[in-house]
Amino acid sequence: MSIRFLSITLLLLSVHLFSQSSANKRIISKNIPPCCTKVSAANISIDVTGDTYRQQSARYHCVEAIIFTTRGGKEACVDPKAEWVKKLTAKMTKTDKI
Repeated sequence: MSIRFLSITLLLLSVHLFSQSSANKRIISKNIPPCCTKVSAANISIDVTGDTYRQQSARYHCVEAIIFTTRGGKEACVDPKAEWVKKLTAKMTKTDKI
């Protein structure tokens, strides 16, 4: 009887720990925004909408980038050193730094 009780207890503990681990991974992945891993120097200024942009610093696998919202609500990662990007961001408001 005690071996059966111990087995059931260990099984329940294992299931509990596994479910907590899975829940923590889902929470973490939802809170970390995706980042730009490459940028484009192509001039897409005609497709940029709104008057704001975001700046991303280089860290881990993320690269330094300016992020614009384009038509259709998509985001574009562009090279902050490109001349057209410097001109466009000078006219816009910076929303945040990621």
